[in-house]
Amino acid sequence: MFYHIFDYLEQFDFPGAGMFQYITFRSACAVILSLLIATVVGKRIIRILQKQQVGEEIRDLGLEGQMQKKGTPTMGGVIILLAILVPVVLFARLDNVYIQLMIVSTIWLGLIGFLDDYIKVFRKHKEGLKGRFKVIGQVGLGLIVGVTLYVSDDVLIRERVSISEVGVVTSTVDEGFVSENSQTVLTKDIKSTKTTIPFFKNNEFDYAWFGALFGDYAEEIGWIVFIIITIVIVTAVSNGANLTDGLDGLATGTSAIVGATLGILAYVSGNMVYADYLNIMYIPHSGELVVFIAAFIGATIGFLWYNSFPAQVFMGDTGSLSLGGIIAVFAIMIHKELLIPILCGIFLVENLSVMMQVSYFKYTKKKFGEGRRIFLMSPLHHHFQKKGIPEPKIVTRFWIVGIALAVITIVTLKIR
Repeated sequence: MFYHIFDYLEQFDFPGAGMFQYITFRSACAVILSLLIATVVGKRIIRILQKQQVGEEIRDLGLEGQMQKKGTPTMGGVIILLAILVPVVLFARLDNVYIQLMIVSTIWLGLIGFLDDYIKVFRKHKEGLKGRFKVIGQVGLGLIVGVTLYVSDDVLIRERVSISEVGVVTSTVDEGFVSENSQTVLTKDIKSTKTTIPFFKNNEFDYAWFGALFGDYAEEIGWIVFIIITIVIVTAVSNGANLTDGLDGLATGTSAIVGATLGILAYVSGNMVYADYLNIMYIPHSGELVVFIAAFIGATIGFLWYNSFPAQVFMGDTGSLSLGGIIAVFAIMIHKELLIPILCGIFLVENLSVMMQVSYFKYTKKKFGEGRRIFLMSPLHHHFQKKGIPEPKIVTRFWIVGIALAVITIVTLKIR
């Protein structure tokens, strides 16, 4: 909002209006405001939740300190959503398709999570929203994101071309002429199903490869594959974040680490100079996503003020489903979705631990008549709790692993 207001005022030489043209300035404003909302406004929201007796119902699973958390306010994800959306609406370019998709994704999954928490808290149904309805909502969002990226004329990548390609090259320095070893390099903007693949020298993979056998329809098949992968990633990462939200500060801190990493990747992918230097895909107009991820980082860190051990508030599905969905959609839009297994390794392992536990239990029950377990309890963080490791130590160690995975993700830009 402020960008558009000050862009208009700049023609009247309004003092300071030009500052809002800079993504870095607006990102700094977004992170500061999101921190203030999460900490100051968040405190008041927690009091409201306490007055409304919106407390967490705890099942006795025999975990140390578990029953002490009974009655802790839940649905605190509302704080995270406000701390993200308000700064984004104020400081981001609202005519940017990437920002529009991120706002839709945040609200969409926030509403699904809120409905789940509402059923648990006010309707007293411990299971909350049925799993199939959650999956339908996640698949629906993945479909919306995938189709929008396919049909939007503003979703492009910039590639180098030879001088002989008449009619497709850009025409201004700002749009892509670069001087390299005394030779002119020209570029063009195209619709593409290419994505980034880690650890390979030519680190781009085109989903159209899957449609190579279909000749002229290869590109269309590539987009179908892309949309399917988008749906799978949104569903998997959203559920992974939801499963990770089991210890005080675990999902929040992990999401903040992932968000900071995505912010770096978005900045270099949306900056022509850095993208050219790192020899990575340049995505026009995607730099605006840095403003969104700045608000995301501020919101998660601010929420951690109250969510760290011992937690004064839980985010509930309102927050966890949204955090995972935001991370998934963001990674897809900057063409870094194939880095998710590394970057979101914590979410992946938590997901796998549940799948392995359930599958092995069913298999052994069918074969031996008695279900057996791989872990003492799943998700994985509960396994370590069962081993007697204090909750704060488990969370801190998971954060350390998350930071290590984030570093590995960033160095894939150069290690190929």
